[in-house]
Amino acid sequence: MARMIHRLSAVGVSATRAPGYYADGGGLYLRVAPGGTRAWIFRFTMSGKTRDGGLGSYPAVSLAKARGEAERCRQLVATGVDPIESRKKQRQAASAATEKVMTFRDCGAAVIASHEASWRNAKHRQQWTNTLKTYVYPVIGERPVATVDTDLVLKVLEPLWRTKPETSSRVRGRIETILDWARVRGYRDGEMNPARWRGHLDQLLPSKHKIRHVRHHAALPYSEVPAFMSELRKREGVAERALEFGILTATRSREFREAEWRDIDLAAKTWNARVKLTAANPTGEFRVPLSNAALAVLEQMPQMDRYVFVGQRHDKPISDSAIRTFVLRAMGHGSTDCTIHGFRSSFRDWAAECTGFANHVAEKALAHSVSSAVEAAYRRGDLFKKRAELMQAWGSYCDQTPNSTTSGF
Repeated sequence: MARMIHRLSAVGVSATRAPGYYADGGGLYLRVAPGGTRAWIFRFTMSGKTRDGGLGSYPAVSLAKARGEAERCRQLVATGVDPIESRKKQRQAASAATEKVMTFRDCGAAVIASHEASWRNAKHRQQWTNTLKTYVYPVIGERPVATVDTDLVLKVLEPLWRTKPETSSRVRGRIETILDWARVRGYRDGEMNPARWRGHLDQLLPSKHKIRHVRHHAALPYSEVPAFMSELRKREGVAERALEFGILTATRSREFREAEWRDIDLAAKTWNARVKLTAANPTGEFRVPLSNAALAVLEQMPQMDRYVFVGQRHDKPISDSAIRTFVLRAMGHGSTDCTIHGFRSSFRDWAAECTGFANHVAEKALAHSVSSAVEAAYRRGDLFKKRAELMQAWGSYCDQTPNSTTSGF
């Protein structure tokens, strides 16, 4: 009796070139197209209709593999399942699973895109992008977000945790946000976020407050400032005048170095300084009252360029390093006893110990944010008039003769 299945042979299939259908039995056929290409077909009947389902081309799918696939199809037909529809559903499920494989980098980009409208300024977006690109993506950026676990989070954080606690804390928070987003969107399973601090990473990493080493900028005692200013005024140069102006206004290095003439109103004795962007100051502008001493510095500077204190290039302000090198070091001060930023501390100590001005007036003069949200809600003014009196007193103090006994107002 002739065989019902396995009629073909591997050698015969390899040699077959004539167009047509060649039955192997059990619904399996080798179809040879007019152009000579060969493919496997499984023919079956369901609900009174005959259908042909492709099983792959030859020789990519061998005779043995085609027979195995045909057997699987026969079993499906026997149970009332259409093999063609079954394969279609499998492909759709595989495609959906592939689409759900999002890398951590993909999710990070999506989180930034979805939140940037609520962020106050572009700088915040850039900070997110930079920290992820620098510290996170090199380690887990290309990992499927569903596979990011505690070990991988620690692999990112541990190299930073003791050396850059503030940065690593922000990085941890951003990883946590991205993983939460991925879970809500269905790209991760489970409720536990491996980047969560409380009740999880706090058991594995020391608190940043326990390892944080605050390095304060070296500052001259305020009692030595008049002598320093007296010596500084004997020196000529743009860097010298820039530092003098910075001390008299108690502003940060970048702020006074990059002061522009368009922001200064000499008649109103006001300078609209460009300060650091914060939640309390989203515009990045801060009115600085100019004392007589500060105005005297400005009167010495030519109004020929954009910047008040121009560097070697006319389109650039004086640099921080120029002030450190050609002024502070030239005057015999190193970074261990005196820094540019340290003069703000000198001012703050003088205001606290030698004047009757309220603490919040001195803090406002330094453009410090109010730490209490409740207090900030009630203090919306910039205390300009009181700060003007304070800065005038500071200018007069800095203008004292070094041996004067008068120390405050």
